Amino acid sequence: MLNVGVIIGERYEVVSRIGTGGMADVYKAKDHKLNRFVAMKVLKPEFSADTNFIRKFQREAQAAAGLAHPNVVNVFDVGEDQGINYIVMELVEGITLKEYISKKGRLTVKEATSIAIQVSMGLEAAHNRNIVHRDIKPQNIIISTDGKVKVTDFGIAKVAASNTISTNAMGSVHYSSPEQVRGGYSDFKSDIYSLGITMYEMVTGRVPFDGDTTVAIAIKHLQDEMVPPSHYVPGLPHSLEDIILKCTQKSPDRRYSTLAELINDLKHSLIDPDGDFVNLSPLSNHAQTVMLTPEEMKEIQNSGYVPNASYEDEAEEEREDDDDEDDDDDDDEIGGINTKLEKAMTIGGLIIGAVIICILIYIVASAAGLIGGSGNNREDTKTQQETTDDQEKVVVPDLTNMTPDQAQSTVKSLSLGITKGGEEASDKVEEGKICRQEPAANTEVDPNTQITYYVSTGAGGTEAEMVTIPTGLAWQRLSEVQSQLQELGLNPVLDPQQNSDVEIGYVISVTPAEGTAVEVGSDVTVAVSVGEGDLERVPNVIGLDEDQAKLMVESLGFVASIEHSYSADAGVGEGEVYAMSPDAGDKAASGSVVTLQILTVEETQTSTPSEDSDEDLDEDSNEDVNEDSDTETTDTNTETSDSSGTWATRSDLRIEAPDNYDGQMVRLRLVQGSGDNQEDTTILQDQALTFDENDQYTVGQITGQSGESAGTLYFDVMDESGNYTTIWSYPLEFSEQ
Repeated sequence: MLNVGVIIGERYEVVSRIGTGGMADVYKAKDHKLNRFVAMKVLKPEFSADTNFIRKFQREAQAAAGLAHPNVVNVFDVGEDQGINYIVMELVEGITLKEYISKKGRLTVKEATSIAIQVSMGLEAAHNRNIVHRDIKPQNIIISTDGKVKVTDFGIAKVAASNTISTNAMGSVHYSSPEQVRGGYSDFKSDIYSLGITMYEMVTGRVPFDGDTTVAIAIKHLQDEMVPPSHYVPGLPHSLEDIILKCTQKSPDRRYSTLAELINDLKHSLIDPDGDFVNLSPLSNHAQTVMLTPEEMKEIQNSGYVPNASYEDEAEEEREDDDDEDDDDDDDEIGGINTKLEKAMTIGGLIIGAVIICILIYIVASAAGLIGGSGNNREDTKTQQETTDDQEKVVVPDLTNMTPDQAQSTVKSLSLGITKGGEEASDKVEEGKICRQEPAANTEVDPNTQITYYVSTGAGGTEAEMVTIPTGLAWQRLSEVQSQLQELGLNPVLDPQQNSDVEIGYVISVTPAEGTAVEVGSDVTVAVSVGEGDLERVPNVIGLDEDQAKLMVESLGFVASIEHSYSADAGVGEGEVYAMSPDAGDKAASGSVVTLQILTVEETQTSTPSEDSDEDLDEDSNEDVNEDSDTETTDTNTETSDSSGTWATRSDLRIEAPDNYDGQMVRLRLVQGSGDNQEDTTILQDQALTFDENDQYTVGQITGQSGESAGTLYFDVMDESGNYTTIWSYPLEFSEQ
């Protein structure tokens, strides 16, 4: 266990311990180089002594580091310092889905569907990069305090599965696919099965298969039929139950082919809960429940459900070559071989046997010198064997003082990989040449090992004075690119451009180009798409928090540019919009940049982020919080306001239809006050509004806070994920009745 204050990797300071798992301890740490808090996983000592495990661990973590998605806990760094092996990840304040389910018993249909969609989107991004999670379960899904769902431990599950980790087996076997418990093999469809089990637990509050031992649970995954979730939740929508059943089919061929199909069906289920649109393939003879033979049962019991590492590696390599033989393999496992197939296999076996005998005769004759020359063949064979043994390990070349192009050529001929790790100041190596590499020169490594090199920036400054513009910024959201550049100490300068190919609000390119080394504080011009320029009215987002304001502005086709600053007379709370440009109500071209000024504390003050890990995300719980807030606000107003009567709007209050309202479910919210006295009250919810011939809707009289003469009515609509987004707002006047 690490002590608080320890510095790891010359940049990460341990702040506190967050938790522990089967293979690692998790700490909250501060990254002094980028001045931000991160989560750091440190391997336990028993794993740090296994060099083979460490090599796989680092390789998988490096692969996961290339995955960036809003629904994935991003991996920032991986390394080793004085025997301490660690992974640095994004710090997410919140609770795991497992804790959330335990807290609520079971989730609402809307909530479970929304979480499943977000998890699926994260997994889809991983699958598109050929990364399989292999250990999807509620413990590896985090719900942040702002309601975002993120999947963690990408790439780490494979390494953990290939080692005997008894503390992790029991928790994972509840969600393991039949192909995983049968032999340790997993692919993209195994993640879909595990996600289906997770969805089952979300809506029912229990897992479908349980038992006293891992072996008992594994056998149930293989041969027991699943109790439909509607047995425990009678009111469960028909479409959602079909989705769960399709995800959890025992045969991978009968599950969803891709996560894109699953996401489409989940979104469709929100619109048509009782629809019959899920395509469940009929069972064929070879897709029935597998009944294990006594020998297979004994093999599983002896294994104690510890996946076999060597089998897993071989299966992954052979899977690509044997796709066309999957159906035959399934038949072999089940034992359902018909008479014609058996006869064909018998004939094929005889032919193969004859070929093998001929080969053996040839080898023996060659070794005896009867065929193809003298007895020197033995020495040749021995020499070839020694050469093969020598090639099992590759000696890492010294890349120092080479250019990246020279290093590429050198490494390519040795069956090694190479990647750039960054740039560093060096007074020994001239600018533009490699000054450091990992692994070090003359180290023996396995073929295809990745070598990371660092390029010298010369001796004219320190490492902190130069940064490299990240790659992959094009086609990302503007807000995400701004955040990445600002974290590196760079100043993003917007360059709005009309473009019909790139989506509004997404980056076209950056100047200087991606991968260029620049000084800290330099300007980086960000070309952002503003579409083709249709006129829209700028919404009023004064008083909204940053996330709400950005969603509202972007939902109307504008590009939100966020700036954080302090103003003594802002009139709003910290983290809320106090100024905007263009002004609310002005008309601007669709795709134009709307700059939002977000209020921050004065520089002399410090703010402590909330670490409340038990925030309840359900709409009902939000209403409970509002009710508590109502009580506190009323008490405060009673003490500070001369008027204690009823304050309300006019009795015939009417609102106009927003331009971008298309008949979705609506929630109307009244917001009054500011700071600690702000009150958010739901006026109506889950209703589709009908407007009259004048595009108006009668709300009627609204009662507000005592003594408050003004307020704002927010018009929220439900999106395909079941979440509400603000699209318009109306200023209201209140008077004492």
